[in-house]
Amino acid sequence: MTRDLPTARRRGLAFRLALFILTSTTLIYLVAFGYNYYCSRQVVIKNVRATAAQLAQAAVLRIESKLRAVEAPPRMVAGHLQARSLSSIALLTLMHDMVAGSPEIYGGAAAFEPHGFDPAHRYYAPYFFHTEEGRVGFTRLGGAYDYFLQDWYQVPRELERPVWSEPYFDDGGGGILMATYAHPFYDLSAGERVFHGVVTADISLEDLVAEIGAISIYETGYAFVISRNGAFLAHPDRDLIMRHSIFSVAEERGIPELRAVGREMAQGRSGFAAVTSVHTGLRSLLAYAPVPAADWAVGVMIPEEELLADIRGLNHTVLAIGALGFTVLFLVVVGISRSITRPLHRLMRTTTEIARGNLDAALPAVRTGDEVQLLTHSVDEMRLALKAYIADLTETTKAKERIESELKIARAIQMSFLPKHFPPFADQAAFDLFAALEPAKAVGGDLYDFFMLADGRLFFSVGDVSDKGVPAALFMAVSKTLMKGIAELAASPAEILARVNAELCPGNDSAMFVTVFCGILDLTTGELVYSNAGHNPPVLLRAGGTPEMLSLPPGMVLGVMEDAAFADSTVRLQAGDLLLLYTDGVTEAMDDAGRLFSDERLLDEMGAMPSRAPQPVVERLFAAVHAHAADAPQSDDITVLAMQYKGPAGV
Repeated sequence: MTRDLPTARRRGLAFRLALFILTSTTLIYLVAFGYNYYCSRQVVIKNVRATAAQLAQAAVLRIESKLRAVEAPPRMVAGHLQARSLSSIALLTLMHDMVAGSPEIYGGAAAFEPHGFDPAHRYYAPYFFHTEEGRVGFTRLGGAYDYFLQDWYQVPRELERPVWSEPYFDDGGGGILMATYAHPFYDLSAGERVFHGVVTADISLEDLVAEIGAISIYETGYAFVISRNGAFLAHPDRDLIMRHSIFSVAEERGIPELRAVGREMAQGRSGFAAVTSVHTGLRSLLAYAPVPAADWAVGVMIPEEELLADIRGLNHTVLAIGALGFTVLFLVVVGISRSITRPLHRLMRTTTEIARGNLDAALPAVRTGDEVQLLTHSVDEMRLALKAYIADLTETTKAKERIESELKIARAIQMSFLPKHFPPFADQAAFDLFAALEPAKAVGGDLYDFFMLADGRLFFSVGDVSDKGVPAALFMAVSKTLMKGIAELAASPAEILARVNAELCPGNDSAMFVTVFCGILDLTTGELVYSNAGHNPPVLLRAGGTPEMLSLPPGMVLGVMEDAAFADSTVRLQAGDLLLLYTDGVTEAMDDAGRLFSDERLLDEMGAMPSRAPQPVVERLFAAVHAHAADAPQSDDITVLAMQYKGPAGV
């Protein structure tokens, strides 16, 4: 089984090499093919869009020219009626000539207001129209056909302008499916403009349907016309004309994009959209444009299959040729790759021995003059380098283990410097105190301390060294030791800081420094004298009050200037007041987005503390900082010290 494994791998490498080459080639081919198809399709669609837009505009111009030709005679007759009073014979002659002289007009009427032409008659609306025999027929509108209630009469009267009516079937005049252009005229004899009637001209929608149906687009493409309300006026499917609208068809056949296009067309906009044809059921491209004269819209529908049929046929041929070519290429690549992998097979046997740990195995001699020979030479060099590396790694691992052990000892020593027994003074009931420190590295540069002075007062401090790691830990240890030694000898916190600074500055070649806040609390009076060396202001939480930042006296960081001056400030604590000291690892803790915990968040957290006891306060604040940082790495040491003054009687 062991002897068969290299053979199987050799054949697998040749096959994979061929497969990878062919796959990459195929991907490149498919990308090029797809890009070519996409660009070709876009060019075809662009050209079709232009053609469809031209067809739509041509249909619009044909309809517009017919409508404009129909509008001129009624406008002229309305001008005559408004300019002078005509006799019945003159009016009938004028209307007859208007219809007879305009083949585009199916029929026309002059409809007057009630008793407007003849005071003895309520209706007066002579109507002339073209008959099937080619003559001009005549009838009067009125009586059973109350033209005053018709839209073609009411709308221009209310809007005071000429309008085209919505298409309708006129069973009182022409008896056909028509649309009416109505031009109002007015009585100006009394010195004011009074509506007097309308002059109308009708067009037959059958002629419009025939004209639009004559537009031929590919094999199944077609044009259609809708009214301002979306009703079909012309369409290859005559069952839709005046019985359905573009919206009802879109709803009935589940074509939401057609509804959106219908809104665009009804609003008088032009454009181009991909929709499903209601006539053929095929995915089609629709160009549409408005007919301004009558607020109609024309649509030109072109089937997508017919557009792209030639491109798809060509693509199928190209794909077939490509598949045949890739088959031949695959066989050639497999043959070449097998000839390349034979030397690799021999090399692989030796490297298997090396992989098992036999670094003394001799590599086969290869003189092919190509990359395989270079690879054999490189593997041999790797074998020798690996032997040397393993020897060095053994020594490095031992050294690393020693360093990690020493860091653990250093952390233990550093933490032993800090007070860690709470409550710290079992015999003191005047205050309660709790502190915690969490370094960012194995060892850190933060410090805190507290102890009772000889006169019964409480000294406490928090500090932050400028660096991290072992150097900061050493500087921290020195600073803490100096502070504790000097605290018993100095009279005030400012004097303590001045003396510690004077000891740290000489010989500080590393230019490290430490920020410190320290205070001395008189347990009998609650008077707190404190000083500051460039540290964050503590939070003072009065009993029953809101948290606030403690006002600090000016003070330079320790270890920079020997002659730096420090000042004291005093505040009197009342029973129940809580003072919180912290380092900037709290307020500058960052989350994944780089947002800081901030002073404002600290004050909010302190104000929401359910307990004023130091230990719960510190633990809750640490939890809030960790929740804010979440998965972001800790960038700085975090130290918090909380001290609650309970009063001289330990209330």
